[in-house]
Amino acid sequence: MSHNLQFYIDGAWVDPIEPRVIDVINPATEQPFTQISIGTAADVDRAVTAARRAFESFSQTTREERLALLKRIQEVYLKRYDDVAEAIRLEMGAPVTLATKSQAAIGAGHIGQIIKVLEEFEFDEMQGNTLITREAFGVIGMITPWNWPMNQITCKVCPAIAAGCTMVLKPSEIAPIDAVVFSEIMHEAGVPAGVFNMVQGLGADVGSAISAHPDIDMISFTGSTRAGVLISKAASETVKKVHLELGGKSPNILLDDANIAASVASGIVDVMQNTGQSCNAPTRMFVPRKFRDTALAAAKTAADGIVVGNPESPETYMGPVISELQFNKIQALIQAGIDEGATVVAGGTGRPAGLNVGYYVRPTVFADVTPDMRVAREEIFGPVLSILFYDTEEDAVRMANDTVYGLAAYIQSGSHERAQKLSRRLRAGNVYINNPKGDLNAPFGGYKQSGNGREWGVWGLEEFLEIKGVVGYAR
Repeated sequence: MSHNLQFYIDGAWVDPIEPRVIDVINPATEQPFTQISIGTAADVDRAVTAARRAFESFSQTTREERLALLKRIQEVYLKRYDDVAEAIRLEMGAPVTLATKSQAAIGAGHIGQIIKVLEEFEFDEMQGNTLITREAFGVIGMITPWNWPMNQITCKVCPAIAAGCTMVLKPSEIAPIDAVVFSEIMHEAGVPAGVFNMVQGLGADVGSAISAHPDIDMISFTGSTRAGVLISKAASETVKKVHLELGGKSPNILLDDANIAASVASGIVDVMQNTGQSCNAPTRMFVPRKFRDTALAAAKTAADGIVVGNPESPETYMGPVISELQFNKIQALIQAGIDEGATVVAGGTGRPAGLNVGYYVRPTVFADVTPDMRVAREEIFGPVLSILFYDTEEDAVRMANDTVYGLAAYIQSGSHERAQKLSRRLRAGNVYINNPKGDLNAPFGGYKQSGNGREWGVWGLEEFLEIKGVVGYAR
């Protein structure tokens, strides 16, 4: 039976207190493919009560008990892997290859990584005769986004379980079905009643109720900077810990000793992955001015080569953006780039040729962008790249850091030593040198208005732990 119209509270699937439903739209067809119920503050109360009650016992479980639970979650997740991928394909319009090999895969990766971390993590240490111990933080309110939905669910829920916390999750109402599948996974894995609870709903209702709830000890939120500010204000009344992973406008600096054509092409492919809907996408590319012609030729070839279309085709690299609202926002910003005088290298406004249904956006590259243009300053969250030219490395660093964001930065260089030196000057939580392989144990999070705190691996586990000093513990 489908649980799309129910919430998962206290170890059971339950109906909402007040019946209300909304459609879930497949952005590739612009048509609803299912419905979900949306909750109220009363549903949040019910979930928080269950989580608070479960915390008393779950916080006292042993490392071995929590490891066994995470391994059961991992086993069931892998069994339901294709269901996770299919949910993401439908709710996001994600190309089947992306949904299977990236979106669903990163969820499995986070579960496996936290198991490794928990096996080795030291919760206790002695400092003289004082015990320094790390304990479960409490009841966690989790609000997750639609763009990498399973990434954000697993990198919050699984470290919280490893820490001994209980939780209430509100997934995005735009892409909610993968969270239903995940809740089914948690139930089948035998997560104790009340440890994990899931309530669907709107940010203004369920999200606000979670943020302000007096019996929630910590909020972990991923989403827009605007929403993060509102959540922080609501949480301040009860002095909650607030962990935020927010927006980005990440620079990609191509140094003059890099292979410019290859670096431009790889940068464009990175931006267009997930239809540009990644907070850490390298959307501002800095290129030495003397390589302008080379860069523009490579950019046009790469952007025009992006296969956009039916998410069911394994050949498709880029699907639609998530919604009509997002489509319209992106179109307006592309038009702003044109109006402000940027050079359109590829793409532009409107849908790609032959795609008249679905929220498809043309892979768009602007050149001759200046730092004051909207396309250089605002997070577009779509398949749009801005190329800015620079004369000296000092200019590149100054422009790269000239942003309210600080989530990620990228460097391409023929000299690894030179890139290492440059990485220390960039104000970002992550710096990637020469397209490295991903590291799920690296701290993920940002500086400035990109948020606070860190996720992934040991860093994610530590966010859900309180530190206690027991003085005189040793005699």
